[in-house]
Amino acid sequence: MAKRASNKSTYDEHSIQVLKGLEAVRRRPGMYVGGTDTKALHHLVYEIVDNSIDEALAGRCDRIEVVIHDDSSVSVSDNGIGIPVAEHPTEKVSALQVVMTMLHAGGKFDESAYKVSGGLHGVGAAAVNALSEWMVVSVKRDGGVFEQRYEQGIPIGPVAKVKKVSRADKTTGTKTSFKFDTTIFKDDVDYRFETLVNRFREMAFVTKGVFIKIKDERPSPVREMSFYFEGGLKSFVRYVNRNRKVLHDPIYAQKESENIDVEIAIQYTDSIATSEFAFANTIHTPDGGTHLTGLRTAITRVINNYARKNGFLKEKEHNFTSDDTREGVTAVVSIKHPDPQFESQTKVKLMNAEVSGIVSSVSSEAFADFLEENQRDARRIVERCLTASRARRAAKKARELVMRKSALESMTLPGKLADCSERDPTKSELYIVEGESAGGSAKQGRDRHFQAILPLRGKILNTERARLDKILNNNEVKALISALGVGIGDGFDIENLRYGRVIIMTDADVDGSHIRTLLLTFFFRYMPILIEDGHLFIAQPPLYLIKVGKQEHYTYTEAENNELLKRLQRENRRYDMQRYKGLGEMNPDQLWDTTMDPGNRTLLQVSIEDAVMADRTFDMLMGSEVAPRRRFITTHANEVRNLDV
Repeated sequence: MAKRASNKSTYDEHSIQVLKGLEAVRRRPGMYVGGTDTKALHHLVYEIVDNSIDEALAGRCDRIEVVIHDDSSVSVSDNGIGIPVAEHPTEKVSALQVVMTMLHAGGKFDESAYKVSGGLHGVGAAAVNALSEWMVVSVKRDGGVFEQRYEQGIPIGPVAKVKKVSRADKTTGTKTSFKFDTTIFKDDVDYRFETLVNRFREMAFVTKGVFIKIKDERPSPVREMSFYFEGGLKSFVRYVNRNRKVLHDPIYAQKESENIDVEIAIQYTDSIATSEFAFANTIHTPDGGTHLTGLRTAITRVINNYARKNGFLKEKEHNFTSDDTREGVTAVVSIKHPDPQFESQTKVKLMNAEVSGIVSSVSSEAFADFLEENQRDARRIVERCLTASRARRAAKKARELVMRKSALESMTLPGKLADCSERDPTKSELYIVEGESAGGSAKQGRDRHFQAILPLRGKILNTERARLDKILNNNEVKALISALGVGIGDGFDIENLRYGRVIIMTDADVDGSHIRTLLLTFFFRYMPILIEDGHLFIAQPPLYLIKVGKQEHYTYTEAENNELLKRLQRENRRYDMQRYKGLGEMNPDQLWDTTMDPGNRTLLQVSIEDAVMADRTFDMLMGSEVAPRRRFITTHANEVRNLDV
């Protein structure tokens, strides 16, 4: 009989650990806030602000203020009723301490306290407390100001209890201040003012009548923004479409059905892009869910019914597809549900099955009434769908042609592609390189085992202004689609991606920046999953080569270069400086050492932190309207003039 292999590791009763209090959050932060990166860091602020928004939904709060202090601590204050501070009947400590130190504890489980809320699991505030170096909560209610301090989720103080620090006037509210724990979050993370601004702008849109202010006290410079909207989602779509030509005034409806409040706004534009945003209890659900499904269903059904009834679609013609009816639309749906079910604690997708039908019913009624009462606008919308339908059929033929020539079906790749020998996508990477000259250097300098090179000739098509059928007739785009192997449109499948890293490598000049922007526009509009799954990167080639005797120093930014030059001048050392205007100016060894060697290079990972802002930025920079782009260039002209180029 074979002997059982010895194993030094044991699994017995001593291996079973019981994590008490908030220790589980500190041990597994990804389960509660999604990780330890910048996105998770911002989620800490969202969790606290969501509690203040819940007070607003309950009609007890109309002002929320957020401050990022110069030490990167954050304070969130509101004028709500204030967290209860009296002793909890069963836990025998202050209710405030229960809320801040115990998971699954809070007022959101009791419908008499909150009819609807975003904080559903009683986890948010306690999780933030657990992941903070310190937290101080100050509550104004019951005629006093009550306070408790925590460190890493544990109450700290002379008696470690909630204490009354002063008397208060008749006002109420809660102020929560905290500093994220640097032993848990990654070393280089910090708050981005723009990210928080975008989030709070959305909150103000979907919580009309609530004033939200954010101030950043960190140096260079101190910034401050405030938001207050009476128009709700109508204001939202106007904001998103402010750089686009619109076909009609926003279609708007708000109605309560089966104890669920539904608010929708729809507006068609001349843009090719579709902009859809969904919220549940004021929380943005970037992955959509049943509320967005209901809105999409209503739009498609109502337009098809109207087109049939009024002769735009003949008897033998097929109905419009969902893509046909949603091209160029900006649509926002916000629901308030007493018991929403989310996919996870980070609340990226709504799962309540009953919501789809309710949203569809409310949206269908409002949209159908609008089309009947506004015949001219209805004609514009349907004719737009007809154009989209024709383009879709043309794109299907072009896509089939591309796919027949792709690696998936014929095992052939673009002739200009220098492929790698590695066949495991997780171990390989594709460099998309500007120009044949740079492509030649990259091909010679690369590691052929895992690095593939695809040189692009000139500037690819601006995909913000062109439909898919025209895009698929562009040779550079066809080569890119074929090399990636994922297909495009209805045939897109991320599982077929041939390279785990897709790296854009362009010259460090104006033309290089333009080409990079064109490529980013293409990926954002037609392959967003590539970005969302973390596959897209931007290479950082050096700007300068500084030679000091036999030593070579590469600098990657103007600031870094100026600092090096000042140091050399202080040391009275002679040097030669070369400014790289193109990748082709570097020989293969230099390109490998500075930009392609995994041991030395710097890659910027492309992410979509805020869909609303990204959508608006691409539309402004690459869309058909000239005025917004001119304003942007004029606004930032001084920044460009100050660059030492």
